[in-house]
Amino acid sequence: MDFTLQEKFMKSLLTILLLTLFYLPLRAQVTVKGTVESLGESLPGAYIFLRGTGFQTVSDQNGEFSLFAVPQGDYILQVFFSGRKTFHKELSIRPDEQVIQLRIEMEEISGDLNQVTVIGDHSDAYGIRRLGAVEGTAIYEAKKNEVIQLDNMTANLATNNSRQIYAKVPGLNIYESDGAGLQLGIGARGLDPNRTSHFNVRQNGYDISADALGYPESYYTPSTEGVDRIEVVRGAASLQYGTQFGGLLNFVMKEGAEDKKLNVVLRNTVGSYGFLNTFSSVGGSSDKWNYYAFFQYKRGDGWRANSEFDSKMAYTALSFKPNDRFKVKLEYTMMDYLARQAGGLTDALFEENPRQSIRSRNWFKVNWNLLASQLDYKINNQLKINLRNFGLIGGRDALGNLGRIDRIDDDLERNLFVDDFQNFGSELRLMYNYRLGKQENAFLIGGRYYKGFTDRKQGLGSAGDDADFRFLNPGNLEDADYDFPGNNISFFAENVFNLNDKISLTPGARFEYIQTAASGYYGGSTLIPDPVTGFARDSTFQVFETLDRKRSFVFGGLGFSYKPKENHEFYANFSQNYRSINFNDIRVNNPNLVVDENIQDERGYNFDLGIRGNRDRKFNYDISLFYLKYQDRIGAILQTDPESFRIYRYRTNVADAYSMGLEAFGEMDLLRVLDWNEKYRLNFFTNISVIDARYQSSDEKVLEGNRVELVPPFSIRSGVTFGLGAFNMTYQYSHVEEHFTDASNAVRTPSAVEGIIPAYQVMDLSMSYLYKFIKLEGSVNNLTDSHYFTRRAAGYPGPGIIPSDGRTFFLTVEFNF
Repeated sequence: MDFTLQEKFMKSLLTILLLTLFYLPLRAQVTVKGTVESLGESLPGAYIFLRGTGFQTVSDQNGEFSLFAVPQGDYILQVFFSGRKTFHKELSIRPDEQVIQLRIEMEEISGDLNQVTVIGDHSDAYGIRRLGAVEGTAIYEAKKNEVIQLDNMTANLATNNSRQIYAKVPGLNIYESDGAGLQLGIGARGLDPNRTSHFNVRQNGYDISADALGYPESYYTPSTEGVDRIEVVRGAASLQYGTQFGGLLNFVMKEGAEDKKLNVVLRNTVGSYGFLNTFSSVGGSSDKWNYYAFFQYKRGDGWRANSEFDSKMAYTALSFKPNDRFKVKLEYTMMDYLARQAGGLTDALFEENPRQSIRSRNWFKVNWNLLASQLDYKINNQLKINLRNFGLIGGRDALGNLGRIDRIDDDLERNLFVDDFQNFGSELRLMYNYRLGKQENAFLIGGRYYKGFTDRKQGLGSAGDDADFRFLNPGNLEDADYDFPGNNISFFAENVFNLNDKISLTPGARFEYIQTAASGYYGGSTLIPDPVTGFARDSTFQVFETLDRKRSFVFGGLGFSYKPKENHEFYANFSQNYRSINFNDIRVNNPNLVVDENIQDERGYNFDLGIRGNRDRKFNYDISLFYLKYQDRIGAILQTDPESFRIYRYRTNVADAYSMGLEAFGEMDLLRVLDWNEKYRLNFFTNISVIDARYQSSDEKVLEGNRVELVPPFSIRSGVTFGLGAFNMTYQYSHVEEHFTDASNAVRTPSAVEGIIPAYQVMDLSMSYLYKFIKLEGSVNNLTDSHYFTRRAAGYPGPGIIPSDGRTFFLTVEFNF
């Protein structure tokens, strides 16, 4: 089926789905009413929700609540209130009922010294919330953070659509160059989004990137269909999770249902351009055991020519909890995918037709295997520990023509990059809750050991157009053959000092020992006279080298929190950051890039000052100012080869830089604010970022005052969600201002590797309806078929402009047994 017929077919299916989704909410439905009490007194502000659905509310001043237009089916009703045990009740809705009346009695939590903040297992109707001061064995007091609740989000999860998923997180720059959602690319506050390498990326609290120390790029992204929530903690996360400037990005996977021995979820999605996604999961609990596993298969032809993909992903977790004090959990994750890469375009080619491809021989392959174990032990009511061990056995292979995109493919041998990763880490955390005077405080101390090893090879592959990842000369590679071992030992500590009921100080410190090394050779060349012709010709040779860099340092931070009243907070924090050079900064052969041999690590700090809060599910806000200082920032500038006069990108410590600005987020449920009929939901949100990022002192004086690359000066993401019973529909709008892609602020170059990212606007529409155990979903992404791009790549998947997908349609059917 060609693209035109396929798109017409998807439009017809979507029209049918729209009519179905609008009709189904009009069917007979039930109102669930009740009161929430404890010890004979009503509890205002309790959170009431039907688990796994969008039905949620909060009790009023009299402890009363209502859930309107609930369709027939079986549900689990949960109620959360701080300081009380979470309430669970099975609820069956039958078509002959109009109103169900409940009286809920909640029990007090007793026998424990309360933590600084008590956190319960509750959902959020908006799809986003904040982390508490203390959760588990982690401290988040006074840190800027967001928690994205995926169960309550109406978005295209089958493709991990990052524009929709991260729409309520301000300050992010998102690469939208992977329509299949195989790799995530986000950056914050002027940091490169490429494979999210400036965040410490974790899954259930352990590292999942290629090499957290020497090559922190994330080739694996968890399927959001199997993720419960995503935790985003900004730069202040460096004290607990590592030194990255961006902070922490943690994917918390789903667990088995606590109230069922077996729960099966089957999701099937079809979409434009041959997209097919199947997601199957099983989970449940039996006595002291809990298990969850899923398998996902995804394939498609891609919006552009030469961009087909085939992906498999699996995850399994098994936990054993014999009592309230002890829990152990084992996890395994696998991802394997093959994708053809359409290559980049020049500015002229993009303007002519962004769907075209002039590279048909580029391929990318990833195989990822993650193993992890976690142990939680509550020694007593005040002291608990967490031990997590994790390892990675994986690899990524890239094959294709990396030559300038303004030249036709020469059909000669292709460049082949093969990286194999073997990493292991262990992290121990101890949380101590204690009383100082009348105030409860929390002390965290921990240590971490990480050992990474990467084997990197670069040479010539075949001259064909198939996915043949074999070197032509494996014993004598033309470009490079290196081993990159690394070791990291760190210790960290933080303490929440509650000075009174409203004010807290949270100091922290971290010690780091880092060793990064390299051993191997790279291919060099020089011009020598030809003895026959007398003309100069290239002569190649191998340069062997051994590099070893060791450094250790201590850095710290301080957080301040003032809570004038419940659910409202003024916060501030300062934390130092550090980023070591990675393997690409040590040695890589790329015709579009030359690396400075004396490149140094980056240092700096983050500062946040903000106010945040919420009220009775009526509104939610977080408005903050930030300042990020970058010393010896690594970047790329344009230089000219004095012999060949070739213009190339030179990667070095270009200058000191700063990034400062405003990050603001707000949302409200308009009908709840106006105290109108809660049968309907109408939620508005806006996320605004205003950022000024510039270079300061530099050896290249021409750079001083230039804008830092990949920093949109202004961006806004807004949306509205309409809900009626089990029906939800979300419209989102994104606008990102024009920005640069290199330190020289080039507007346009022949190679298309440097230049501006023009301003762009994108709209998305998604909807869902739940009926008993069946859920229908539909999405139209890039509603107006806008032609735009967010990325110019120097290497894979380019080089050149990487267009974002045009308008696409997706339909999903879910069965939940």
